[in-house]
Formats: sequence, structure tokens, C-alpha cells
Amino acid sequence: MSFRKVNIIILVLAVTLFLLVLHHNFLGLSDLLKREVSDPNLVGFQPLAFVPNAPESLIYRSEEEIPVVITASEDRLGGTIAVMNSIYHNTHSNVVFYIVTLNDTTDHLRSWLNSGSLKNIRYKIVDFDPQLLEGKVKVDPKQVDSVKPLTFARFYLPNLVPSAKKAIYMDDDVIVQGDILALYNTPLKPGHAAAFSEDCDSTSAKYNYIGFLDYKKKRIRNLAMKASTCSFNPGVFVANLTEWKQQNITYQLEKWMKLNVEEELYSRTLAGSITTPPLLIVFYKQHSNIDPMWNVRHLGSSAGKRYSPQFVKAAKLLHWNGHFKPWGRTASYADIWEKWYIPDPTGKFSLIRRHGEIPNAA
Repeated sequence: MSFRKVNIIILVLAVTLFLLVLHHNFLGLSDLLKREVSDPNLVGFQPLAFVPNAPESLIYRSEEEIPVVITASEDRLGGTIAVMNSIYHNTHSNVVFYIVTLNDTTDHLRSWLNSGSLKNIRYKIVDFDPQLLEGKVKVDPKQVDSVKPLTFARFYLPNLVPSAKKAIYMDDDVIVQGDILALYNTPLKPGHAAAFSEDCDSTSAKYNYIGFLDYKKKRIRNLAMKASTCSFNPGVFVANLTEWKQQNITYQLEKWMKLNVEEELYSRTLAGSITTPPLLIVFYKQHSNIDPMWNVRHLGSSAGKRYSPQFVKAAKLLHWNGHFKPWGRTASYADIWEKWYIPDPTGKFSLIRRHGEIPNAA
């Protein structure tokens, strides 16, 4: 073998070794960049470009950003994880999750998101300041659940997603079985800041406006809103944030919150709900409708099966609003929800099941 050929072989080997070292270092840098910064006040996105070994489904996600706002409370964190997992694995769209939480939940949330099949999602953790509600919510010891700060996060959407023109808000007791892009593309009529699903129940009048507002109060009667008007469900909705800001929706909602503290304007029929009444007032006959299959509700209103298995399978979104949650002991169709649940790596959150039942978590 000639001296020149030996030199060429040595050069090729040296270049190969250099490229291997460079590749290894790049992967290490990629892993560092994709993680959030440690300062909880400087939480950022997980850049898509720096996700190592990205699966094909991630690489070919569309460029249009779909902001999805969801809350994450410590006692319901497993629900938040299941929602995100179901959305991410049923779409090729470029979803960015805005996870609204409180400081004491942030570390637990991060540890869960950095494990398992959620490690490649894009998200931003937003800290919600409970002081925003000062003077706007009346604390009632008999209604502890109703004054949890995160239930009001939806009122502040433009603050949570400041750069977006449109966003989806979603409760933590749902799972998504369809492509979230279809919900995002819900047409909103001109001048409408949001689209909701109608929530009337043919067997009860409690889901009409009279179930939420006290029509004995003069201020409510002066609004001239028909008591029999069908209410809507605010657990899932699409918001036009440009219209929201132009109409100052947040200010209007806060106004009615303050007036309720002073005058007790809400009905006792659904006394546990103090989030829905302000929305019903502000959006009275001023909202668009989403496809009913994108909010199949009341799965948590009783322990029995409200819908047929065929209908549940066809639904684009299942909503366990009501007392019986899918991570609890007696929820209907909990097995469907469990397909999207990811066990907590810290062990703090666990499913509550009947004695002898073994969760089929995925």
C-alpha cells in the first residue's frame, strides 16, 4: 500500500471520529436546550427543533400553532396529563399547551411532563396569581371547591396567551378522541369572541339561565335575558382573542364577579358554580356554537352510563363534568380515560378504584 493511500485512510478515520464527537456533543446540547429553564419565573417553550430522535409524527406536524390552555391543580394533575396525552397523539398539528398552575404544583408538573410519551410536547407553564381574584370572589366555607383560583383562569385568556389571535380552552376532566385542528377551525360569527356548546337538558330546566342566575334580583331582571334561555358549557370553548380584547371581555367578567360579591346575583339551583354565571351574562346571544360531538358532556353527572358505547366511541371529546371524575372510584367509561393516563413517576397522584380493580393505564 502506498504512503499516499495510508494518509488518505488516516484522514478519513480522523474526519469520521471528529463527526462522531460533534454528533455526540450536539445531542447533549439538544437535550439541554429542549428542557425548561430552572427559574420558575422564566418558564419557556420546549423548542421543536431541539427534540432529539423526534418521531415521524412529530417531524411532519403542521406549522400553524394551535394554543391549548388547560389548568393544572395538584389534586387533579392526572387529569391534565391525560388531556394533553390524548390531544398530542390524535393530531399532526403543531399544538402548544399553555398549562396554568400555581407555584406549589410546578415542580411536580415538570417531573411528570419530562417522562414517558409527553417528553416531546411543546408547552409553557404559566403561573396564575390568585391575587387577581381579590374582591371578586366571595369565600364561602360551605363551597370550598367553587373558590379554587384556577377555575377562573379562563377569564384571563389574553393574558395567558398574549401573542395568539385564537385559542382553545379546555377543562382537565376531558379526553380528546378527534383531531384538535377541527375544533380549532370552528367558525366564529363576526363580532363573537367565543364559541361554546349548548348545555340544555330535556329532562331538567336547571341548565337554563334560571339555573345559574337569581331572577328575583332586580339587576338580573334588568338585563332582559329570558330565564328559559339555554345555557352553555364553559368547560370547552374556542376563543377569538382579538375580539376578546377589543370587547374587553375580561373586564366585563370581573365586573359581574364584583357585583355578585356585593349583591349575590347567582342562583342557588347550581350553587356550586360561580364560574359559569358571569360568562352566561357577558356572552348572552353573543357567542357561536361548537359541534356537539366536540363536547359530549355529563359523563360525570352520575355513576351510570349515560351514553351508549357506540356513541362514546364516535365522540370527538368526552367530558366528565359533574361529581364523578374518571380518576375516581365510580366514574362511567373510566376505562376509556385510562387509555390516555400516564402514571405519575413521583407516585404522588394515583387512581382511586374499587377494591380488586387494576387500572389499565397507558
